Amino acid sequence: MGEAPMKEAQYGSSLKVKLGINCGFAINRFPEPDVWARIVGEILKVRYCQFVADLLNPFWDEEVLLDQLAKVKEATQRHGVVIETTFTSAFTRVNHLLHPDPLMRRMWFNWFKRFFKLSKELGAIGSGSHFGIMSVRDCSDPKRYVEMMREGVKLWQELTKVANDCGLKFLMFEPMSIPREMGETIAKARMLYEAVNENAAVPFLMCLDVDHGDVLSEDPRDTDPYAWLEEFGSVAPVVHIKQSLRDKSGHWPFTEEYNRKGIIHPKPVIEALRRSGAKEVTLTLEISHRERRPFEDRVLDDLVESVRYWRAYVKE
Repeated sequence: MGEAPMKEAQYGSSLKVKLGINCGFAINRFPEPDVWARIVGEILKVRYCQFVADLLNPFWDEEVLLDQLAKVKEATQRHGVVIETTFTSAFTRVNHLLHPDPLMRRMWFNWFKRFFKLSKELGAIGSGSHFGIMSVRDCSDPKRYVEMMREGVKLWQELTKVANDCGLKFLMFEPMSIPREMGETIAKARMLYEAVNENAAVPFLMCLDVDHGDVLSEDPRDTDPYAWLEEFGSVAPVVHIKQSLRDKSGHWPFTEEYNRKGIIHPKPVIEALRRSGAKEVTLTLEISHRERRPFEDRVLDDLVESVRYWRAYVKE
């Protein structure tokens, strides 16, 4: 396919911004499809969601997968929710395609093949994950680091062919915050993006996160969410949003308490995306609450307030 363009449009072009939500909030709290779909569509009144593998894991028995698949499709249709993309999540945040054992890498490759097929069944147009996570030993060995990097690029290129066969329009990877988890700086994220797209059957894009970036980087841009948005917004159909503090310390909600001290604000986010040349982006709430009181009791109220905060700027 050749290298995908880093800038797809000139500054000043029209930008379509949608508001969505990552379904990670539902894991173990609201696992019933009819419950989380009602929360998204009726309580939050959000149309677009990013479905997560922890709610429909390809490792499950075929009978269970088919049953849950039918229930998710029925519930989302009933509550007017569109599964736009799918992604890995908390319990599937593991080594994947960078596991040190080749048999484990192949197992996870096959897992992604099944996940992409399920994603298409759910109506998603794209799917993704983090690029992969290296072991401490592999990341500490310069020779092994390069070998594993090349292995990850090759496997993701193979997966773009799988995605194409499934009918997905694109895949995404999420730049993370430490070297072991890959793409922690703007330069390294660009390198991964360009390397996979040299031989990709569908575009290999980014799922940006306003709370990521290497806090020990010497380049201040690597911890500036607006620099990331401006640099990669044109190749990021999804951006994970949460309130972020300067120490990148958590997936905070957009409540009055956290907005007073947080660094993420709607207008500069949208302006940075517009400067990037982006054409269409789904700003996707990815808010986590600890399984502790009082945080546990605030989940729905915090999500409602977060949606209200963004609705002043994002109508769709």
